[in-house]
Amino acid sequence: MTVSTPEGAAVAPVYADDTRLQPLIGPGGPFEVEAVVVDGIALRDFVRAPRTIVDIFDLGGAHEDLVHIVYGDERLTFGDVRRRSSSLARELHSTFGVGPGDRVAIAMRNMPEFVISFWGAALVGAIVVPLNSWWKGGELAYALEDSGATVAFVDDERLDLLRAETLPSGLHAVAARTTGDDHPFDELTHGARIHDSDRARLGPDDPVTLLYTSGTTGRPKGALGSNRAAIANLLNMAFANAREAIIAGREPRPAAQAATLSAQPLFHIGGVASIIGAPIGGTKLVMMHKWDADEAVRLARQEGVTSLGGVPTIARQLIEYPGIGELGLDVRGVPLGGAAVPPDLPVRARAVFGPTVQILNGYGSTETTSAVVINVGVEFEARPNSVGRPNLTADARVGDADGHWLGTDEVGELCFRSPQVVKGYWNDDASTAESFRDGWFHTGDIGFIDGDGFVYVVDRLKDVVIRGGENVYCVEVEAVLHDHADVTEVAVVGVSEPVMGERVCAVVVPRDAARPNLAELRAFAAERLASFKCPEALSVADELPKTATGKVDKKALRAELSDRADFDRLW
Repeated sequence: MTVSTPEGAAVAPVYADDTRLQPLIGPGGPFEVEAVVVDGIALRDFVRAPRTIVDIFDLGGAHEDLVHIVYGDERLTFGDVRRRSSSLARELHSTFGVGPGDRVAIAMRNMPEFVISFWGAALVGAIVVPLNSWWKGGELAYALEDSGATVAFVDDERLDLLRAETLPSGLHAVAARTTGDDHPFDELTHGARIHDSDRARLGPDDPVTLLYTSGTTGRPKGALGSNRAAIANLLNMAFANAREAIIAGREPRPAAQAATLSAQPLFHIGGVASIIGAPIGGTKLVMMHKWDADEAVRLARQEGVTSLGGVPTIARQLIEYPGIGELGLDVRGVPLGGAAVPPDLPVRARAVFGPTVQILNGYGSTETTSAVVINVGVEFEARPNSVGRPNLTADARVGDADGHWLGTDEVGELCFRSPQVVKGYWNDDASTAESFRDGWFHTGDIGFIDGDGFVYVVDRLKDVVIRGGENVYCVEVEAVLHDHADVTEVAVVGVSEPVMGERVCAVVVPRDAARPNLAELRAFAAERLASFKCPEALSVADELPKTATGKVDKKALRAELSDRADFDRLW
C-alpha cells in the first residue's frame, strides 16, 4: 500500500513494502493511514484514531472492575478513577469556572490523585500542565505564572514550597492528602459527576497538554500538545509492538492484564502517555512514590508487572538486580529510552527475561510527544547503535547549518515531521520560530539516516546533559553558578558515568585567591535549582578553553575531563 501526502511523499515505504504488515496497515487495518493537512502542514495520520483523549477515557468503561491503580495498600479500579475524575470535573466546571483552553496544573509525586486530576481537567477541556515535582519553589512558581494556570493540584511537599513564593493572583491551589485547606481534594472527588452537557467537545487539533522542558535560555519552555499528537503517539507505539511481534515470529502469550511499573515521574511525557493510554486496554499502573529497586522488584512480583524498563538508569538496576531472573516474573516487554541506551542493556534483558521478551528503544522528546523513532527487538540486535526507524506516521530528514537537506549517511541536524509534533512553545514565539520550521521540528541532535531508513544520533547541538533521563540545560546551571561570589567564569558539561549516563560537572575559574569546593557550589545551586540540576562534579581551572570566536570550547572541555580522574566528584 502506498498512501501519499498532498505533496506526494510516499508513506514509509519501508513499512508499506513489507507484505507481512498488510493486515496491520492495509485497507481496513487497525493502523491504516491517510493524508491530512494540519495547520497548513501535510501529514499522515491514522484513519481509525480516536478523536480526542476524552474518547479514550470513555473506553475505560469497558474495564470498570479491573484494578487500574496500585499505590501502597490502595487499589483503585477503572470505575473508581472514572467516578472520581467525573466528580472532580464537575467541581472544576461549577466551582472554579474552568473551561476549554484554561490551564490546570498538577505538581505532585506519583500518586492516584495525579491521574484523577489529569482526567478531571481533560473532561472540561482544560489544558493539563504537569509540573516537575523535583523543582524548587521558584521554578514551580515561574511555570504557574507563565502558563496562566487558574487551578493547581499539589501534594503536601509542593504546597510547602509554594507557600514561600509569590503566586499568581487568582490561582487556586488544591492540596491532596493534606488537611485544613479551603478545597480539600477528596471533597472534590466524591460528589455528583459532571453532566454530559458540561463535558468539553474538543477537536483533534485542540491543545490538551502543556509540558515544560528545561530551556536553553535559562527558563523552561512549555510545549503545547494536542489531542492528535497524544493519540498518534499511542497508536505508533501500538503499531511498533504489533510489528515487532510479527517480524520476530513470536507466538502470542496467554492473555493477562497489562501492568506497568510507574517508577518514572508521571509529569514526563512518557508518564502522561501511560495515563492517556491505560483505558484503551485496561492497563494497571503500579505506582511508586519514590524510586527504590528493592520495592520495585517486590511490586513487580506481587502485581504481575508485564512491562519492566524505563530510562537506562532504572532499567539497569532492574535487569541487574540479584536473582531477578529466578523470581518467576511475567515480564513481556522491556521498553528503553529517555537517554542513550548502552548496547549491552537489551542483551542483558534477554538473558534475564528470556529470548521472547520484547525489547523496544525509543528516541524522541517532549516536543515529539515521546518516541518518534523506535528500534524494535530483532532489528535492535542487528543495529544496537541505531535508535531505529521513524514511526509509521513520521517523516525524518537531516539538515545542514544553511538549511539544506542532506542525503543518505550524511551527518547533520535531525528533523521530524509528524502529527506527534507539538504545536509550538507557549508564550515563546521566538523559540517556536527557531525550532518549528515549515512543519519540521529541528531537534538540536546531530545524526544521520542510513539507506535502510535507520536513524543514528551521534552528537547534540543543544548544550544539554541527560542525567538519568532528565534534561539539564547547562546554561541554566551556569547562570546560577555565575552569581556565586567565588566564581569568575564557569562552564557546565556532562561527564559519562554508567549509572546515570551523564553527571553534571562544573568547571570553574575562581575569583582571585578563592577556592570554591563542590559542597559549597551544590548548596548554593540547590537554593534555586532542582537537585538533579546541581553539579555533582567540580574542576577548578585557571582558564576555560575557547574557540576562535571566544566561546567556551565545550567539546575540548569534555575531552579533557574524560582523560582525568583527579577532579572532585560525588561518585
